[in-house]
Amino acid sequence: MQKDLLVDGTWKSSSESIEVFDPFKGKKIADVASAGREEVETVIAAGNSAASEMRRLSRMEIADGLRRMALGIETRKDEFTQTIIAESAKPLIYARGEVERAIATFSVAAGEAGRFCGEVVPVDTQPAGKGKRAWTRRVPRGLIYGLTPFNFPLNLVAHKVAPALAAGNSIIIKPSPRTPLTALLLGEVFLESGLPKGAFQVVPMDVKYLDAVYDDDCISMISFTGSAPVGWEIKQRAGKKVVALELGGNAPVIVDRTADHDISIDCNITGAFAYSGQVCISVQRIYIHSGIFADWTEQFVKKASEIKVGEPSHESTRLSVMIDEKAAARIEKWVNEAIDNGARALCGGSRNGSTYDATVLTDTDPEMRVVAEEAFAPVVVVEKFDDFRDAVAMANNSKYGLQAGVFSNDLGNVGYAVENMEYGGLIINDVPTFRVDNMPYGGIKDSGFGREGVRYAMEVMSEIRLIVQ
Repeated sequence: MQKDLLVDGTWKSSSESIEVFDPFKGKKIADVASAGREEVETVIAAGNSAASEMRRLSRMEIADGLRRMALGIETRKDEFTQTIIAESAKPLIYARGEVERAIATFSVAAGEAGRFCGEVVPVDTQPAGKGKRAWTRRVPRGLIYGLTPFNFPLNLVAHKVAPALAAGNSIIIKPSPRTPLTALLLGEVFLESGLPKGAFQVVPMDVKYLDAVYDDDCISMISFTGSAPVGWEIKQRAGKKVVALELGGNAPVIVDRTADHDISIDCNITGAFAYSGQVCISVQRIYIHSGIFADWTEQFVKKASEIKVGEPSHESTRLSVMIDEKAAARIEKWVNEAIDNGARALCGGSRNGSTYDATVLTDTDPEMRVVAEEAFAPVVVVEKFDDFRDAVAMANNSKYGLQAGVFSNDLGNVGYAVENMEYGGLIINDVPTFRVDNMPYGGIKDSGFGREGVRYAMEVMSEIRLIVQ
Protein backbone atom coordinates (compact mmCIF):
# COMPACT_ATOMS: atom_id res chain seq x y z
CA MET A 1 0.00 0.00 0.00
CA GLN A 2 1.27 3.46 -0.95
CA LYS A 3 0.04 6.54 0.95
CA ASP A 4 0.72 10.16 0.00
CA LEU A 5 0.99 13.41 1.95
CA LEU A 6 -2.12 15.53 2.47
CA VAL A 7 -1.03 18.97 1.26
CA ASP A 8 -3.49 21.83 0.77
CA GLY A 9 -6.39 19.46 0.21
CA THR A 10 -4.54 17.28 -2.31
CA TRP A 11 -2.73 13.96 -2.00
CA LYS A 12 0.92 14.48 -2.97
CA SER A 13 3.69 11.97 -3.55
CA SER A 14 7.30 12.57 -2.54
CA SER A 15 10.76 11.35 -3.46
CA GLU A 16 11.25 10.21 0.16
CA SER A 17 9.20 7.61 2.01
CA ILE A 18 8.69 5.82 5.34
CA GLU A 19 8.10 2.09 5.73
CA VAL A 20 5.31 1.25 8.16
CA PHE A 21 5.25 -2.17 9.84
CA ASP A 22 2.66 -4.18 11.70
CA PRO A 23 4.37 -4.63 15.12
CA PHE A 24 2.60 -7.92 15.83
CA LYS A 25 3.12 -9.62 12.48
CA GLY A 26 6.45 -7.97 11.74
CA LYS A 27 5.37 -7.29 8.15
CA LYS A 28 5.49 -4.10 6.15
CA ILE A 29 1.99 -2.77 5.59
CA ALA A 30 2.64 0.52 3.77
CA ASP A 31 5.07 2.90 2.19
CA VAL A 32 4.18 6.43 3.22
CA ALA A 33 5.43 9.56 1.47
CA SER A 34 7.76 11.67 3.59
CA ALA A 35 8.12 15.39 2.91
CA GLY A 36 11.45 16.92 1.88
CA ARG A 37 12.53 20.49 2.58
CA GLU A 38 10.83 22.05 -0.46
CA GLU A 39 7.59 20.24 0.31
CA VAL A 40 7.72 21.43 3.92
CA GLU A 41 7.98 25.01 2.69
CA THR A 42 4.99 24.44 0.38
CA VAL A 43 2.99 23.01 3.25
CA ILE A 44 3.78 25.97 5.50
CA ALA A 45 2.73 28.44 2.81
CA ALA A 46 -0.55 26.59 2.27
CA GLY A 47 -1.21 26.44 6.00
CA ASN A 48 -0.54 30.15 6.38
CA SER A 49 -3.00 30.95 3.61
CA ALA A 50 -5.61 28.65 5.18
CA ALA A 51 -5.14 30.40 8.54
CA SER A 52 -6.35 33.63 6.91
CA GLU A 53 -9.37 31.78 5.54
CA MET A 54 -10.17 30.26 8.93
CA ARG A 55 -10.20 33.72 10.55
CA ARG A 56 -12.98 34.79 8.19
CA LEU A 57 -15.27 31.84 8.95
CA SER A 58 -18.24 32.17 11.27
CA ARG A 59 -18.49 30.12 14.43
CA MET A 60 -21.33 28.19 12.81
CA GLU A 61 -19.20 27.25 9.80
CA ILE A 62 -16.35 26.00 11.96
CA ALA A 63 -18.68 24.08 14.28
CA ASP A 64 -20.43 22.46 11.32
CA GLY A 65 -17.08 21.35 9.90
CA LEU A 66 -16.07 19.78 13.20
CA ARG A 67 -19.40 17.97 13.46
CA ARG A 68 -18.85 16.55 9.99
CA MET A 69 -15.46 15.27 11.11
CA ALA A 70 -17.00 13.59 14.17
CA LEU A 71 -19.61 12.00 11.91
CA GLY A 72 -16.94 10.95 9.42
CA ILE A 73 -15.04 9.07 12.14
CA GLU A 74 -18.29 7.53 13.37
CA THR A 75 -19.15 6.34 9.86
CA ARG A 76 -15.71 4.78 9.38
CA LYS A 77 -15.08 3.65 12.96
CA ASP A 78 -14.30 0.04 12.02
CA GLU A 79 -11.72 1.22 9.48
CA PHE A 80 -10.11 3.49 12.06
CA THR A 81 -10.09 0.67 14.62
CA GLN A 82 -8.41 -1.80 12.27
CA THR A 83 -5.86 0.79 11.14
CA ILE A 84 -4.90 1.54 14.75
CA ILE A 85 -4.49 -2.17 15.47
CA ALA A 86 -2.45 -2.78 12.32
CA GLU A 87 0.13 -0.03 12.83
CA SER A 88 0.33 0.17 16.64
CA ALA A 89 -0.63 -3.36 17.85
CA LYS A 90 -3.12 -1.81 20.25
CA PRO A 91 -5.55 -4.49 21.49
CA LEU A 92 -9.01 -4.32 19.96
CA ILE A 93 -10.79 -3.23 23.13
CA TYR A 94 -8.48 -0.23 23.52
CA ALA A 95 -8.45 0.64 19.82
CA ARG A 96 -12.25 0.80 19.82
CA GLY A 97 -12.14 2.98 22.90
CA GLU A 98 -9.70 5.36 21.24
CA VAL A 99 -11.97 5.78 18.22
CA GLU A 100 -14.95 6.55 20.45
CA ARG A 101 -12.89 9.12 22.32
CA ALA A 102 -11.83 10.80 19.08
CA ILE A 103 -15.48 11.12 18.06
CA ALA A 104 -16.14 12.76 21.42
CA THR A 105 -13.15 15.07 21.02
CA PHE A 106 -14.44 16.48 17.73
CA SER A 107 -17.99 16.67 19.08
CA VAL A 108 -16.85 18.64 22.12
CA ALA A 109 -14.79 20.91 19.84
CA ALA A 110 -17.86 21.63 17.71
CA GLY A 111 -19.70 22.79 20.82
CA GLU A 112 -16.77 24.86 22.08
CA ALA A 113 -16.38 26.53 18.67
CA GLY A 114 -19.85 28.01 19.13
CA ARG A 115 -19.28 29.42 22.61
CA PHE A 116 -15.55 30.16 22.87
CA CYS A 117 -15.23 33.85 23.62
CA GLY A 118 -13.70 36.47 25.86
CA GLU A 119 -15.17 38.26 28.86
CA VAL A 120 -16.34 41.63 30.08
CA VAL A 121 -13.65 43.52 32.00
CA PRO A 122 -14.95 45.97 34.67
CA VAL A 123 -12.51 48.84 34.07
CA ASP A 124 -14.56 51.32 36.10
CA THR A 125 -13.03 49.89 39.28
CA GLN A 126 -10.55 52.80 39.12
CA PRO A 127 -11.19 56.52 38.51
CA ALA A 128 -9.56 56.44 35.05
CA GLY A 129 -12.07 53.83 33.91
CA LYS A 130 -15.21 55.76 34.77
CA GLY A 131 -17.57 55.89 31.81
CA LYS A 132 -15.65 53.25 29.86
CA ARG A 133 -16.41 49.63 29.08
CA ALA A 134 -14.03 46.87 28.12
CA TRP A 135 -14.10 43.33 26.90
CA THR A 136 -11.75 40.70 25.50
CA ARG A 137 -11.83 38.59 22.36
CA ARG A 138 -10.03 35.31 21.73
CA VAL A 139 -7.98 35.66 18.55
CA PRO A 140 -6.55 32.60 16.74
CA ARG A 141 -2.77 32.37 16.70
CA GLY A 142 -2.67 31.39 13.02
CA LEU A 143 -0.71 28.38 11.80
CA ILE A 144 0.09 25.65 14.35
CA TYR A 145 2.54 22.77 13.91
CA GLY A 146 1.71 19.59 15.82
CA LEU A 147 3.90 16.55 16.48
CA THR A 148 2.15 13.42 17.74
CA PRO A 149 3.31 10.05 19.17
CA PHE A 150 2.57 6.45 18.23
CA ASN A 151 0.57 5.35 21.26
CA PHE A 152 -2.71 7.17 20.46
CA PRO A 153 -2.43 7.65 16.69
CA LEU A 154 -5.98 8.99 16.39
CA ASN A 155 -7.04 10.68 19.61
CA LEU A 156 -3.77 12.48 20.33
CA VAL A 157 -3.91 13.83 16.77
CA ALA A 158 -7.52 14.83 17.46
CA HIS A 159 -6.42 16.67 20.61
CA LYS A 160 -4.34 19.00 18.47
CA VAL A 161 -6.49 19.23 15.34
CA ALA A 162 -9.93 19.69 16.95
CA PRO A 163 -9.06 22.61 19.28
CA ALA A 164 -6.82 24.24 16.68
CA LEU A 165 -9.67 24.34 14.17
CA ALA A 166 -12.27 25.22 16.81
CA ALA A 167 -10.22 28.28 17.80
CA GLY A 168 -9.99 29.37 14.16
CA ASN A 169 -6.44 28.25 13.35
CA SER A 170 -4.94 26.03 10.67
CA ILE A 171 -2.70 23.12 11.63
CA ILE A 172 -0.02 20.86 10.17
CA ILE A 173 0.39 17.43 11.79
CA LYS A 174 3.62 15.45 11.72
CA PRO A 175 2.47 12.01 12.92
CA SER A 176 4.80 9.44 14.42
CA PRO A 177 6.68 7.60 11.65
CA ARG A 178 5.50 4.37 13.27
CA THR A 179 1.80 5.25 13.00
CA PRO A 180 1.10 7.72 10.17
CA LEU A 181 -1.73 5.75 8.56
CA THR A 182 -4.37 6.69 11.14
CA ALA A 183 -3.58 10.39 10.83
CA LEU A 184 -3.78 10.14 7.04
CA LEU A 185 -7.15 8.43 7.37
CA LEU A 186 -8.30 11.35 9.51
CA GLY A 187 -7.12 13.56 6.66
CA GLU A 188 -9.57 11.77 4.38
CA VAL A 189 -12.36 12.57 6.81
CA PHE A 190 -11.27 16.21 6.95
CA LEU A 191 -11.60 16.58 3.19
CA GLU A 192 -15.35 16.05 3.59
CA SER A 193 -15.68 18.65 6.37
CA GLY A 194 -16.20 21.72 4.20
CA LEU A 195 -13.45 23.62 6.01
CA PRO A 196 -10.68 25.40 4.03
CA LYS A 197 -8.65 22.73 2.25
CA GLY A 198 -5.30 23.75 3.78
CA ALA A 199 -6.61 24.08 7.34
CA PHE A 200 -5.47 20.55 8.21
CA GLN A 201 -2.48 18.99 6.49
CA VAL A 202 -0.90 15.61 7.33
CA VAL A 203 2.79 15.63 6.55
CA PRO A 204 5.06 12.79 7.70
CA MET A 205 8.67 13.96 7.51
CA ASP A 206 12.17 13.31 8.78
CA VAL A 207 13.13 15.34 11.84
CA LYS A 208 16.17 16.66 9.91
CA TYR A 209 13.76 19.03 8.15
CA LEU A 210 12.40 20.55 11.36
CA ASP A 211 14.76 23.50 10.91
CA ALA A 212 12.31 24.77 8.30
CA VAL A 213 9.60 24.72 10.96
CA TYR A 214 11.72 26.47 13.59
CA ASP A 215 12.91 29.15 11.17
CA ASP A 216 9.62 30.05 9.48
CA ASP A 217 7.78 32.92 11.17
CA CYS A 218 4.51 31.82 9.55
CA ILE A 219 4.28 29.09 12.19
CA SER A 220 3.13 30.76 15.39
CA MET A 221 2.96 27.76 17.70
CA ILE A 222 4.38 24.26 18.10
CA SER A 223 2.40 21.65 20.04
CA PHE A 224 4.29 18.47 20.92
CA THR A 225 3.31 15.24 22.62
CA GLY A 226 6.10 12.77 23.26
CA SER A 227 9.25 12.14 25.26
CA ALA A 228 10.71 14.71 27.63
CA PRO A 229 14.19 14.96 26.01
CA VAL A 230 12.69 15.67 22.57
CA GLY A 231 10.15 18.11 23.99
CA TRP A 232 12.69 20.23 25.82
CA GLU A 233 14.90 20.32 22.73
CA ILE A 234 11.94 21.62 20.72
CA LYS A 235 11.36 24.35 23.30
CA GLN A 236 15.01 25.34 23.17
CA ARG A 237 15.00 25.59 19.37
CA ALA A 238 11.56 27.16 18.88
CA GLY A 239 12.71 30.73 19.49
CA LYS A 240 9.80 33.15 19.81
CA LYS A 241 7.13 30.62 18.90
CA VAL A 242 4.58 29.60 21.51
CA VAL A 243 5.25 26.02 22.62
CA ALA A 244 2.98 23.53 24.39
CA LEU A 245 4.55 20.31 25.68
CA GLU A 246 2.73 17.19 26.87
CA LEU A 247 5.63 14.99 27.86
CA GLY A 248 6.31 11.86 29.85
CA GLY A 249 5.07 10.68 33.19
CA ASN A 250 5.82 8.32 36.03
CA ALA A 251 2.38 7.99 37.54
CA PRO A 252 2.09 7.04 41.23
CA VAL A 253 -0.89 5.62 43.09
CA ILE A 254 -1.42 5.62 46.85
CA VAL A 255 -3.70 2.96 48.34
CA ASP A 256 -4.46 3.60 52.00
CA ARG A 257 -6.03 1.13 54.41
CA THR A 258 -9.53 2.61 54.00
CA ALA A 259 -9.60 2.01 50.24
CA ASP A 260 -11.99 -0.42 48.58
CA HIS A 261 -9.63 -3.32 47.89
CA ASP A 262 -11.42 -4.89 44.93
CA ILE A 263 -11.97 -1.61 43.10
CA SER A 264 -8.44 -0.41 43.69
CA ILE A 265 -6.94 -3.71 42.50
CA ASP A 266 -9.05 -3.90 39.34
CA CYS A 267 -8.42 -0.26 38.45
CA ASN A 268 -4.67 -0.63 38.93
CA ILE A 269 -4.51 -3.77 36.79
CA THR A 270 -5.96 -1.80 33.88
CA GLY A 271 -3.99 1.33 34.73
CA ALA A 272 -0.66 -0.47 34.82
CA PHE A 273 -0.96 -2.92 31.94
CA ALA A 274 -3.38 -1.55 29.32
CA TYR A 275 -1.63 -1.31 25.94
CA SER A 276 1.49 -2.81 27.54
CA GLY A 277 1.89 0.29 29.71
CA GLN A 278 2.67 2.43 26.66
CA VAL A 279 0.65 5.34 28.03
CA CYS A 280 2.21 8.40 29.63
CA ILE A 281 -0.21 8.17 32.57
CA SER A 282 0.19 4.42 32.96
CA VAL A 283 0.45 3.38 36.62
CA GLN A 284 4.15 2.83 37.38
CA ARG A 285 4.46 3.11 41.17
CA ILE A 286 1.92 1.90 43.77
CA TYR A 287 2.37 2.75 47.44
CA ILE A 288 0.21 0.54 49.68
CA HIS A 289 -0.43 0.84 53.41
CA SER A 290 1.59 -1.75 55.30
CA GLY A 291 -1.53 -3.06 57.05
CA ILE A 292 -3.02 -4.27 53.76
CA PHE A 293 0.14 -4.67 51.69
CA ALA A 294 0.48 -8.47 51.80
CA ASP A 295 -3.13 -9.29 50.95
CA TRP A 296 -3.54 -6.49 48.39
CA THR A 297 -0.32 -7.38 46.61
CA GLU A 298 -1.12 -11.09 46.53
CA GLN A 299 -4.44 -10.42 44.78
CA PHE A 300 -2.90 -7.87 42.45
CA VAL A 301 -0.09 -10.20 41.38
CA LYS A 302 -2.57 -13.03 40.79
CA LYS A 303 -4.64 -10.88 38.45
CA ALA A 304 -1.55 -9.53 36.69
CA SER A 305 -0.42 -13.10 36.02
CA GLU A 306 -3.81 -13.92 34.47
CA ILE A 307 -3.87 -11.08 31.93
CA LYS A 308 -4.73 -12.40 28.50
CA VAL A 309 -1.74 -12.03 26.16
CA GLY A 310 -2.15 -12.50 22.44
CA GLU A 311 -2.95 -11.12 19.02
CA PRO A 312 -4.22 -7.53 19.27
CA SER A 313 -7.21 -8.13 16.98
CA HIS A 314 -8.74 -10.71 19.34
CA GLU A 315 -11.60 -9.64 21.60
CA SER A 316 -10.08 -11.17 24.73
CA THR A 317 -6.54 -9.78 24.33
CA ARG A 318 -5.49 -7.24 26.93
CA LEU A 319 -1.70 -7.28 26.44
CA SER A 320 0.12 -7.78 23.15
CA VAL A 321 3.48 -6.84 21.68
CA MET A 322 5.14 -3.52 22.42
CA ILE A 323 5.68 -1.09 19.57
CA ASP A 324 8.95 -2.82 18.62
CA GLU A 325 11.55 -5.22 19.96
CA LYS A 326 13.87 -2.38 20.89
CA ALA A 327 11.29 -1.07 23.37
CA ALA A 328 10.83 -4.54 24.89
CA ALA A 329 14.60 -5.08 25.14
CA ARG A 330 15.01 -1.72 26.88
CA ILE A 331 12.54 -2.53 29.65
CA GLU A 332 14.02 -6.03 29.98
CA LYS A 333 17.38 -4.40 30.65
CA TRP A 334 15.88 -2.02 33.23
CA VAL A 335 14.09 -4.82 35.10
CA ASN A 336 17.15 -7.09 35.11
CA GLU A 337 19.24 -4.19 36.34
CA ALA A 338 16.79 -3.64 39.23
CA ILE A 339 16.77 -7.34 40.15
CA ASP A 340 20.56 -7.44 40.08
CA ASN A 341 20.50 -4.62 42.64
CA GLY A 342 18.07 -6.23 45.08
CA ALA A 343 14.58 -5.85 43.64
CA ARG A 344 12.25 -8.86 43.48
CA ALA A 345 9.92 -9.78 40.64
CA LEU A 346 6.60 -10.96 42.07
CA CYS A 347 5.47 -11.92 38.57
CA GLY A 348 6.61 -11.47 34.98
CA GLY A 349 10.08 -10.26 34.16
CA SER A 350 10.39 -12.15 30.87
CA ARG A 351 10.54 -11.10 27.23
CA ASN A 352 9.62 -12.99 24.08
CA GLY A 353 10.62 -10.90 21.09
CA SER A 354 8.53 -7.71 21.27
CA THR A 355 6.28 -9.06 24.02
CA TYR A 356 7.10 -8.25 27.62
CA ASP A 357 5.19 -9.92 30.44
CA ALA A 358 3.04 -7.99 32.89
CA THR A 359 5.64 -7.47 35.62
CA VAL A 360 5.33 -6.51 39.29
CA LEU A 361 8.45 -5.53 41.24
CA THR A 362 9.05 -4.81 44.91
CA ASP A 363 12.00 -4.06 47.24
CA THR A 364 13.12 -1.40 44.78
CA ASP A 365 15.23 1.67 45.33
CA PRO A 366 14.11 5.17 44.25
CA GLU A 367 17.27 5.53 42.15
CA MET A 368 16.53 2.48 40.00
CA ARG A 369 15.46 3.35 36.47
CA VAL A 370 12.23 1.33 36.79
CA VAL A 371 11.31 3.72 39.62
CA ALA A 372 12.90 7.03 38.60
CA GLU A 373 12.41 7.09 34.82
CA GLU A 374 9.34 6.65 32.64
CA ALA A 375 9.06 2.90 32.04
CA PHE A 376 6.46 3.12 29.23
CA ALA A 377 6.07 -0.64 29.54
CA PRO A 378 3.95 -3.23 31.41
CA VAL A 379 5.99 -2.86 34.60
CA VAL A 380 4.77 -1.60 37.98
CA VAL A 381 6.52 -1.22 41.33
CA VAL A 382 4.67 -1.91 44.61
CA GLU A 383 6.02 -0.67 47.94
CA LYS A 384 4.57 -0.22 51.44
CA PHE A 385 4.12 2.79 53.70
CA ASP A 386 3.01 3.35 57.33
CA ASP A 387 2.15 7.04 57.33
CA PHE A 388 0.06 8.65 54.58
CA ARG A 389 2.28 11.73 54.56
CA ASP A 390 5.27 9.53 53.82
CA ALA A 391 3.38 8.01 50.90
CA VAL A 392 2.71 11.48 49.48
CA ALA A 393 6.40 12.31 49.82
CA MET A 394 7.34 9.09 48.00
CA ALA A 395 4.84 9.85 45.24
CA ASN A 396 6.27 13.37 44.86
CA ASN A 397 9.82 12.02 44.65
CA SER A 398 9.90 12.20 40.87
CA LYS A 399 11.07 14.61 38.19
CA TYR A 400 7.71 14.04 36.48
CA GLY A 401 4.37 15.53 37.47
CA LEU A 402 1.62 14.53 35.06
CA GLN A 403 -1.13 12.69 36.99
CA ALA A 404 -1.41 10.73 40.22
CA GLY A 405 -4.08 8.62 41.91
CA VAL A 406 -5.20 8.17 45.51
CA PHE A 407 -7.50 5.42 46.75
CA SER A 408 -8.89 6.44 50.13
CA ASN A 409 -12.17 6.90 51.98
CA ASP A 410 -10.45 9.01 54.64
CA LEU A 411 -11.39 12.65 53.96
CA GLY A 412 -8.37 13.86 55.92
CA ASN A 413 -5.98 11.88 53.73
CA VAL A 414 -7.76 12.96 50.56
CA GLY A 415 -7.54 16.60 51.66
CA TYR A 416 -3.85 16.25 52.43
CA ALA A 417 -3.21 14.73 49.01
CA VAL A 418 -5.13 17.51 47.26
CA GLU A 419 -3.02 20.15 48.98
CA ASN A 420 0.36 18.46 48.72
CA MET A 421 0.68 16.22 45.67
CA GLU A 422 2.78 17.82 42.95
CA TYR A 423 0.95 16.79 39.81
CA GLY A 424 -1.06 18.42 37.06
CA GLY A 425 -3.96 16.10 37.86
CA LEU A 426 -4.99 14.13 40.94
CA ILE A 427 -7.57 11.36 40.54
CA ILE A 428 -9.38 10.25 43.70
CA ASN A 429 -10.46 6.61 43.99
CA ASP A 430 -9.34 5.87 40.47
CA VAL A 431 -6.03 5.51 38.68
CA PRO A 432 -4.06 8.37 37.09
CA THR A 433 -4.72 6.68 33.75
CA PHE A 434 -8.23 8.15 33.92
CA ARG A 435 -8.85 10.77 31.25
CA VAL A 436 -11.89 12.20 29.54
CA ASP A 437 -11.43 14.52 26.63
CA ASN A 438 -12.80 17.81 27.92
CA MET A 439 -10.79 17.93 31.14
CA PRO A 440 -7.61 20.05 31.43
CA TYR A 441 -4.83 17.54 30.91
CA GLY A 442 -1.16 18.26 31.35
CA GLY A 443 1.66 18.29 33.84
CA ILE A 444 4.35 20.15 35.69
CA LYS A 445 8.09 19.60 36.16
CA ASP A 446 9.54 17.42 33.38
CA SER A 447 6.04 16.47 32.26
CA GLY A 448 5.80 19.75 30.35
CA PHE A 449 3.44 22.73 30.39
CA GLY A 450 0.24 23.88 28.75
CA ARG A 451 -2.99 21.91 28.85
CA GLU A 452 -4.91 19.72 26.47
CA GLY A 453 -8.63 19.01 26.79
CA VAL A 454 -10.49 20.85 24.08
CA ARG A 455 -11.36 24.21 25.65
CA TYR A 456 -8.08 24.43 27.56
CA ALA A 457 -6.08 23.72 24.40
CA MET A 458 -8.13 26.38 22.60
CA GLU A 459 -7.01 28.91 25.21
CA VAL A 460 -3.37 28.04 24.54
CA MET A 461 -4.00 28.14 20.78
CA SER A 462 -5.45 31.65 20.88
CA GLU A 463 -4.50 35.08 22.18
CA ILE A 464 -6.42 37.63 24.25
CA ARG A 465 -7.25 40.91 22.55
CA LEU A 466 -8.51 43.70 24.83
CA ILE A 467 -10.98 46.29 23.57
CA VAL A 468 -11.70 49.43 25.65
CA GLN A 469 -14.41 51.84 24.56
